Amino acid sequence: MRLPHWLKTKEIIGDHNTKHLLRKHGLSTVCEEARCPNRGMCFSKPTATFMILGDRCTRNCGFCSVNSDMPMPPDPTEPERIARAVVEMGLRYVVITSVTRDDLPDGGAGQFAMTIEKIRDLSSDVKVEVLTPDFKGQREALKKVIHQEPDIFNHNVETIPRLYNTVRPQADYKRSLKVLEMAKELRAEQITKSGLMVGLGETFDEVVEVLKDLKEAGCDIITIGQYLRPKKSNVPVVEYIRPEVFDKYKEAALDMGFSFVASGPLVRSSMNAEEMYSFSR
Repeated sequence: MRLPHWLKTKEIIGDHNTKHLLRKHGLSTVCEEARCPNRGMCFSKPTATFMILGDRCTRNCGFCSVNSDMPMPPDPTEPERIARAVVEMGLRYVVITSVTRDDLPDGGAGQFAMTIEKIRDLSSDVKVEVLTPDFKGQREALKKVIHQEPDIFNHNVETIPRLYNTVRPQADYKRSLKVLEMAKELRAEQITKSGLMVGLGETFDEVVEVLKDLKEAGCDIITIGQYLRPKKSNVPVVEYIRPEVFDKYKEAALDMGFSFVASGPLVRSSMNAEEMYSFSR
């Protein structure tokens, strides 16, 4: 399918200094690994979503372009390197995400916790959002992350339950909802966030049902964006959703009581994350 006009944007060349600093500290970003269409805009701000625990994922989701392979052991110097990059880049708001690490006993939760701690050791006023995998639903693993009191805890459900076998075959919809519930149980004031991709063959009513499930799980912020196929090996786009449909999703979500909703063709989970945090408080 040809890309519709509402998904065509002028290319913004990312700030080369941002890329230089990332390479200098030997860091990866999900912006680059997942081939995000907004990476040039984000790098020019500058902002970036740091990806910890390597660039090899133990799962093989149909929508994702990150390599699926046997990962390397966690790098104990990584949290410190990220913290120093945050200071050097002058960031006020940081998003930390990771590949899924089912090979690790805690799913990598300890590395998330250490990264938050190191960032705040060097920059106590920096806001930190985490976008985590499901840690196989382990409460004790999640507790390690929540104990560090991230400003936002984000875990994406990604799609409707009917499409999980194709889009997220090694994940579980109900488990993802439970992760969001547990984050609130562990820390009542924790702001939680989740995200959805559309255009994979879901119906409008199915998306609305997911929004209801997320609200019931205590989710505060929701992002909804158009799925764009990163590589030919990924699942194809079934439909390009029109902007007015995204407006209807936003209206439905706000009516349900979400504190902030970002819904649009080019919306991504970590895009304008600082603004989402500011408006949701």
